[in-house]
Amino acid sequence: MTEPAASPVADRSAEGTPLRAVVLAGGLTFEREVSLSSGTQVLEELARVGVDAELRDADAELLPGLAAAPADAVFVALHGATGEDGALRAVLDLAGVPYVGSPAAACRLAWDKPAAKSVVRTAGVTTPDWVALPHSTFRELGAGAVLDLIVARLGLPLMVKPASGGSALGAQKVSRVEDLPAAMVSCFAYGDTVLVERFVDGVEVALSVVDLGDGPEALPAVEIVPESGVFDYTARYTPGLTEYHTPARLADDVAARAAQLAVRVHEALGLADLSRTDAIVSSDGEVHFLEVNVSPGLTETSMFPMAVEAAGHDLGDVLSRLLTRRARTPQG
Repeated sequence: MTEPAASPVADRSAEGTPLRAVVLAGGLTFEREVSLSSGTQVLEELARVGVDAELRDADAELLPGLAAAPADAVFVALHGATGEDGALRAVLDLAGVPYVGSPAAACRLAWDKPAAKSVVRTAGVTTPDWVALPHSTFRELGAGAVLDLIVARLGLPLMVKPASGGSALGAQKVSRVEDLPAAMVSCFAYGDTVLVERFVDGVEVALSVVDLGDGPEALPAVEIVPESGVFDYTARYTPGLTEYHTPARLADDVAARAAQLAVRVHEALGLADLSRTDAIVSSDGEVHFLEVNVSPGLTETSMFPMAVEAAGHDLGDVLSRLLTRRARTPQG
């Protein structure tokens, strides 16, 4: 990625039309606190580079507020269903409010992990074998019989996680058959459908993609080494419990394939502006797609900011450029 010659925010301000942005954070999901942390970080970064921004929640005051004081563009820092399943973005589209990030339809696809896996596999991307089933299937056909078929088909160990959602909520590695029912119950606390996936042992990496106007480009991979061995919610958001290496300690050819995979996923799913793909690099150097995030975390322990820094860029400048690309055309 080439370094910009000048900040587009400074250019816009010089014309007497300073960028006014709204950062959306919060929402009523399991990931509310993480979203608020991301939103606060975005607000601070934008203020540092001279963007006039305010933090707003996704509540009943949002649309009247945007109508009364229109923003040039909105930055969606909402995690979980509110910010990632496409519904809020569809409403912003109805209201004619420009925003940074992927369109509603692409978000709906990415939010549905089994559907996203199907699309990227069709696009030639390697992803672990899986099965996704709703709670009703286990209830109607008998959990024991269905679980036996899953183990016979996919083997052990397995990764069990909700078919939608983020922050690894409800996700568990299962190595013993007897632990599978409890893992399934835990997943159903976060959604009606569970995704059971063949576990791939290897190096876990976060592959961020950003598009500043010249097409999507992959940032340096972030290698994730959780102290517990499992990158769960606690490991993600508790400072000190996970070690990160940016760029990831991968061979050059493997790093190149990982970058290509991230861009291919971004394009195959119709994503825009920014995304983060989670993947595993197995011992043979194969890169396996796990899932993609249309609203990557932007907290102090999040991987997208690490990747931006590793690429030699300033996070505030990247965020402001994304906003400026989507901003309403100034009225003369």
